[in-house]
Amino acid sequence: MLIDAQKSRLLVVDLQAKLMPFIHDHQKLLENCINIIQVAKALDVPVIASEQYPKGLGSTVEEIRHHLSDDLIMEKEYFSCVSDEGCRSTLQDKSYSQVVVIGTESHVCVMQTALELKASGLEVFLVEDCVGSRDPHNKHLAIERMRQAGITIVSREMVAFEWLRRANTDVFRHVSKTYIV
Repeated sequence: MLIDAQKSRLLVVDLQAKLMPFIHDHQKLLENCINIIQVAKALDVPVIASEQYPKGLGSTVEEIRHHLSDDLIMEKEYFSCVSDEGCRSTLQDKSYSQVVVIGTESHVCVMQTALELKASGLEVFLVEDCVGSRDPHNKHLAIERMRQAGITIVSREMVAFEWLRRANTDVFRHVSKTYIV
């Protein structure tokens, strides 16, 4: 199954100010996440985001936040977006059968969200180069567990080219020159 721009949304999980400095290779992670968010926006793929207890972990980092609509940022207390009532109602929009997931931490909020999204019947794609944890070992274990659960592990470029689907269009030229280098 391919990722379809008409059927998918990008879910940005907990890229928050007080947590990011502790995430392994956080600067590269932020660059990658910004890149895929920009591709999503260029292709009109909806982008939604979550914030885990922002009073404690801060808001979404500014580098990411200015690419998001405030009304599509969901506060949560549960680790999984699906377990939190406010997030669940946004995620259960039947117009979208696919969710592309990025964020932190891979082995906590990202994994629990991805597993519950999959259990709810959605096609879930985890963007490996757009997720992170404080300890890279935890990221590795989380990815393996999600893969075993049937979640499809992809890269930013895989997502971009599947969303694009074809070359020789104006949008392809724009996205490939601007975001896929």
